Amino acid sequence: MAFRLNIRTFITLQLLEIQQGGRVVLLRKIKLSLQILFKVTLFILNVSNIFALPVVLILRAIRPWFLVRWGCLNSSRIGHFAANTELYLCERDAGINVPPKCHIDLFYMDYRPLCNKQLAIMWNRVLRVWPSWILSPIARVNRLIPGGAVHEIGRNTQHDRDVYNLLDRFPPHLQFTDEEEERGKAGLLAMGVPTGAPFVCLIVRDSAYLDALASRIKGTDVGYHSYRDSDIQNYVLAAEELADRGYYLIRMGAMVNEPISSRHKMVIDYATNGMRSDFMDIYLGAKCAFCISTGTGFDAVPYIFRRPIVYVNYLPLGYLYSFRAQFISITRHHLTIKKNQELSLRDIFSSGVGFSVYTSEYVSKGIKIIENTPEEIRDVAIEMAERLNGTWKPHEDDETLQRRFWEIFPVDATEAINKRPLHGEIRARFGAHFLRNNRDWLK
Repeated sequence: MAFRLNIRTFITLQLLEIQQGGRVVLLRKIKLSLQILFKVTLFILNVSNIFALPVVLILRAIRPWFLVRWGCLNSSRIGHFAANTELYLCERDAGINVPPKCHIDLFYMDYRPLCNKQLAIMWNRVLRVWPSWILSPIARVNRLIPGGAVHEIGRNTQHDRDVYNLLDRFPPHLQFTDEEEERGKAGLLAMGVPTGAPFVCLIVRDSAYLDALASRIKGTDVGYHSYRDSDIQNYVLAAEELADRGYYLIRMGAMVNEPISSRHKMVIDYATNGMRSDFMDIYLGAKCAFCISTGTGFDAVPYIFRRPIVYVNYLPLGYLYSFRAQFISITRHHLTIKKNQELSLRDIFSSGVGFSVYTSEYVSKGIKIIENTPEEIRDVAIEMAERLNGTWKPHEDDETLQRRFWEIFPVDATEAINKRPLHGEIRARFGAHFLRNNRDWLK
């Protein structure tokens, strides 16, 4: 009886709203009704949803005693596939975002192209990864029924940023098998890297990979952060300097626009020489002496294997990776278009571009972005090499400049939308040569 009264009241209210609002309200309600009918029809016709519905209801029923959660791994982008997943495991080890009751976490991979098969194999060893055709319908049906959020693992607190400095607390969760170790050593020998020789990975972002992704997935907008692209030829000086110091320099990249222009026998353009593979991408990132990166997807591999990283041409500056002492960074130069004057560190943040993640924001604010010079890239690469081998000789005012940088830098910044912190304890360093050569930048 109560149900019939509710239906009658609902219909009466709809008719009253139509009477008061006229044709506009009537058309809006017809459109909404058709949308609901369309979604319900698709749901009924989707066989997987029909089978998922009783599963969801059973899991809801047993929830007071045993919680089943599920989450989708971002398997189409290697940066998030690596970093987000590793930080989920670190949070689990630290007891962060772990349900207090008995529970199990299940994962599936999204339907988009798998970015790296080897990484997927290795995550399968440490996570409960189920087929998408099983878990995806369950997740979809669960979202349609109110009250199901507790079953979703969701994003970990940190997303891909180590704001709790957990990478220093816990060892890497991924390991290579004995067979993989032998395959990796053989791969290095095939590239001309002797057993035990130190090598550096170089990854420079350009538009090639995302342009290819956009061509496969209609509607994908990849140009919004083209400000992060960089010219590979600006890295030749650093590559050859490191090679002269005994490092093999391996240029990484699944897809690149052009080869690196170096004839040095210890500079290897792995991205274009036909030897690239999903397996070697992971092995090289895990075993390198350090990585030089512009802050792009691949560097998440050395990141999760706790390798030192040099970030150059890094933008946006406010998102600088600050979590580990083995990170050294420098940023691009910000110039005003009207006066061609360089913004100071304070000006970068006061103007709002310190956290700009869209190319259009730099344009609208009249800011021109200038890449680091080959000399600046070389200097910070040498700094990392010398710090690691114990030959680094600091200047007497290096620490003063370093403190001044972090005093100005907004270490307590949060993301604009969800207000998550961007930084934890500051352990990284900003490039010493860059600060020495740009003292006015710190005023």
